[in-house]
Amino acid sequence: MADQRNNKRVKPTETDLQDKLVSLNRVAKVTKGGRTFSFAAIVVVGDGKGTVGYGLGKARDVQQSIAKAVDDAKKNLIKVPIHNGTIPHAQRGRYGAGKVFIKPASDGTGVIAGGAMRSVLEIAGVHNVLAKSIGSSNPHNVVKATIDALAKLRSPMDVARTRGIKMSQVFNG
Repeated sequence: MADQRNNKRVKPTETDLQDKLVSLNRVAKVTKGGRTFSFAAIVVVGDGKGTVGYGLGKARDVQQSIAKAVDDAKKNLIKVPIHNGTIPHAQRGRYGAGKVFIKPASDGTGVIAGGAMRSVLEIAGVHNVLAKSIGSSNPHNVVKATIDALAKLRSPMDVARTRGIKMSQVFNG
């Protein structure tokens, strides 16, 4: 979820948002008439310019579960500070047993990340980043841990304002 102390919730226009299916899981409920199948979908949405969110949708039909997940993701958007196509500093994120580590990378590196993390970082608009998933490989926990790490990021402007210094001094020490 979004980091509550920064409260970085955003409201971009509907047309800017792209969605990406991270995981689709078929689940079964056993009833006296047999098994009843339904689907659970995890989707990330973003505008490719620093806005990202995730959602979970469950339904009897695949398309309905994806549509529900997209609607849920649009309600959980956060703003990510992106500096020259990468993140401003290294950060750890955690959700349950899922732990992630993201680190800025030089131009031309690309998104070095696995599965669920890659989807979140690409849809957020990060072009160069080194990322590692440590712990659980469950897509639910990895996506939420990645969003947690992105929500904890501070932009260079925020750091300068907090410290009471100029923007050029943030990078030069």
